[in-house]
Amino acid sequence: MGAMASQFVLALDQGTTSSRAVLYDRSCRAAFMAQQEFAQIYPQPGLVEHDANAILSSQLAVVERVLTQARVQSDQIAAVGITNQRETVVVWDRKSGAPIANAIVWQDRRTAAMCAQLRAEGHQERIAQRTGLVLDPYFSATKIRWLLDHVDGARGAAKRGELCAGTIDSWLMFQLTKGALHATDASNASRTMLFDIHRCEWDDELLRLFAVPRSLLPEVRDSSGAFARIADGLPAAGALIAGVAGDQQAALFSQLCHEPGLAKNTYGTGCFLLLHTGTAPVASQNRLLTTIAWRLDGRPEYALEGGVFTGGAVVQWLREELKVIQTARECDELAASVPDSGGVYVVPAFAGLGAPHWDPQARGAVLGLTRGSSRAHVCRAALEGIALQVADLVACMERDSGLAVRELRVDGGAARSDLLLQIQADLLGRDVVRPADIESTARGVAMLAGLATGFFDRAQLAATWQHGHRAKPRAASAAVAALRVGWDRAVRSVRAFADPD
Repeated sequence: MGAMASQFVLALDQGTTSSRAVLYDRSCRAAFMAQQEFAQIYPQPGLVEHDANAILSSQLAVVERVLTQARVQSDQIAAVGITNQRETVVVWDRKSGAPIANAIVWQDRRTAAMCAQLRAEGHQERIAQRTGLVLDPYFSATKIRWLLDHVDGARGAAKRGELCAGTIDSWLMFQLTKGALHATDASNASRTMLFDIHRCEWDDELLRLFAVPRSLLPEVRDSSGAFARIADGLPAAGALIAGVAGDQQAALFSQLCHEPGLAKNTYGTGCFLLLHTGTAPVASQNRLLTTIAWRLDGRPEYALEGGVFTGGAVVQWLREELKVIQTARECDELAASVPDSGGVYVVPAFAGLGAPHWDPQARGAVLGLTRGSSRAHVCRAALEGIALQVADLVACMERDSGLAVRELRVDGGAARSDLLLQIQADLLGRDVVRPADIESTARGVAMLAGLATGFFDRAQLAATWQHGHRAKPRAASAAVAALRVGWDRAVRSVRAFADPD
């Protein structure tokens, strides 16, 4: 199957709420796409699970649907890329391929007490030095340990080498190859809290700390390269899996942030900001994460990452819970109808505050209300609350890295808002650029897969990236400074309310 005879790269985009399949043509344009949602499982408050088989069946269904829609055969696919929700973990039987329990999702907080105990025992600094991560239930290590300790017989089966564990990319590859391949890429491995990002290998001391047998874990490979072919009897059988990356790293690659100082922010339910820092990891002094962006030809490249727990979801809250708007567009229109927020601040800490605060107890608030405050002011303050959180992350990243963020490239659903991007540009004092294609995750892994098979080359991909909108800073610096001072007071207020002692 030669790359020149092939017409498409197939991207599998396995997200937190849905699975997608996208066919990209030679101009790296999304030619065909299919999407299917799957159920979210909430056994108790703070617990979030997925049925791993439902993830697999939804992913297979959209592959079959998009191939049928496009009338494409497997031999017309030059490569397959897989990008995935990160940190979510599955443990399954190596022989039967059956999961031993539901997948534990990245949002799940069941191991908070375990993390607190490990912090109290003094393990935080060592974990941060080796993995670049903070000790938090967000990451995979404590989830794997929980499953081994709480599923009957799992610990013994793990010791006998009968189980596999992995993030969703590993789960999909194992199933797509009918058990022939248990692998992951370096970007996903770097999110497990078990991987030494300096030596690019599983860390024996961390494996002992978290009581995770090495035999469970996948082989770690480059993000672009030949993994394995999809097994007979499955949709796209015979097509070569040739690119794998975590969703945020895939978006960074898609946005052509391939050099130090280039950054992207994804405005989704939350926000994820990544800054490319080069070929050596940068340790954060501001509680950001150091992560592997991707590994190509055996050489890792690194990024600093900051996460905002509630980003675009604040607009959804205004619509669905407060019912002050009916559509996201209406939020923009109302926010644009006033010159500023009239001293109102919305701190959307509905699920706590992410980086750099890492305060899970913080709760959201609307502050600064007067009798003259209107829903227009609240809408504008909500958009400002998103942008101010991102601005805080950019400031931390620049202090940590010594790099100046040249411009901020953006994607995700909320990036459709021109007003949000203008507010962001004003706060940062630099351009904010939205590409023509804001669905960067699938595109990024398609690029990685296509590069591995010669379907794409770097120069060609650089030529296909087009900006759709550029917001340039235009606000007065004094107004921006005053807004940020008020924001700092508002954040301190919500953190004090959550911790009255």
